[in-house]
Amino acid sequence: MTPLRVGIAGAGIAGLTTALALAHRGIASTIFERATELSEVGAGLQVSPNAGRILEALGLTEALDRAAVQPDAIDMRSGRTGEPIVSLPLGASARVAYGAPYRLLHRADLQSLLLNAVRGDARITLNLGAGARGASQSADAVTLTVGGAAHEFDCLIAADGVRSALRGAVPGAAAPRPSGRTAWRTTIPIGLVPRDLPQGRTTVLLSRAAHVVIYPVRSGRLVNVIVVLEEDWDGPDWSAPGDTEVLRRRFDSDSTRFVSRFTGLDLNWTRWCLTEIDPRAKWVHGRIALTGDAAHAMVPFLAQGAAMAIEDADVLAASLAAAPVPEALKRFEAIRRPRAARVWRTARQAGQIYHLGGAMAAARDATMTALGGERLLQRYDWIYGWRPEERMPAPPR
Repeated sequence: MTPLRVGIAGAGIAGLTTALALAHRGIASTIFERATELSEVGAGLQVSPNAGRILEALGLTEALDRAAVQPDAIDMRSGRTGEPIVSLPLGASARVAYGAPYRLLHRADLQSLLLNAVRGDARITLNLGAGARGASQSADAVTLTVGGAAHEFDCLIAADGVRSALRGAVPGAAAPRPSGRTAWRTTIPIGLVPRDLPQGRTTVLLSRAAHVVIYPVRSGRLVNVIVVLEEDWDGPDWSAPGDTEVLRRRFDSDSTRFVSRFTGLDLNWTRWCLTEIDPRAKWVHGRIALTGDAAHAMVPFLAQGAAMAIEDADVLAASLAAAPVPEALKRFEAIRRPRAARVWRTARQAGQIYHLGGAMAAARDATMTALGGERLLQRYDWIYGWRPEERMPAPPR
């Protein structure tokens, strides 16, 4: 049998994990990445158990544990006072319940350990400084244009993010759109964190039309801070340096506001336009598939963006190992699109709940407290406990 030729556009988390998942099943691939070197984008990220199990199966457990912090809990608190609302238990209980721990990493650390694994696998060819420009296909092959050169494959995976250069090769694919929210990101030394804020866990501060997420990265040496605001802003590159004064004006109007302890620090902030891509649209056309953010970019209120890309990689590789390319890609879309759409919708709903104010916020807080952390966490069993082998339907005809 002739070996399958797979091309991958993009060497972010989606592209690198896809290459590793394919190699794990004996399938070689070639990655094309427009950047000349892979550097940090963003700051922290959360790898929940549904994604962690997949990375562990790829032999990355030790590398993950060296780089990650495993939080004891997710604490929901008032953004005004800092008072606790409810605490969702993680730690050892998450590993027992879901088969893998909940991990907090710096994005650069995750990308680095994936990159090291890719470079250590002879079945994967990585081309940097090689941005995809477009693709076309016949019944038997797909041609990827990179610079002035054409590369032929049996299958092409567009893992090149929200601003995918290959989206036009999939008729019916959804275009990216601003969500009406921005994320302001920074990292700070652990010593600058308020002493009354528990360490070794994720803290979410809820405020009217805003919320803040705080958690340790880099083995606890740094703390990642994300401030999400409701504002219509769409920078030319979707991100830009953030003016701290904007945050101060937003949060310092009430001096009792707990959030102002972070916005008042002299830090380097990056402002990102939170962008969505509707996952209910098309992901696949013939021998070409969109994956990760290129297919279903979502707001980060469930911390599932990277996790969904990692799940995509596993299902896509399993499908390609089991069926001819067109059938395999249809199967991939049939399995992944309903789940990604449900997570996408739930993340949107979480943002609405987080940003309530006044009497509705008080009712939200009282409901969370009454339910308790364990019962609240159980509401996410369908996310954290998901296993791809549980359902592999035949593709639609």
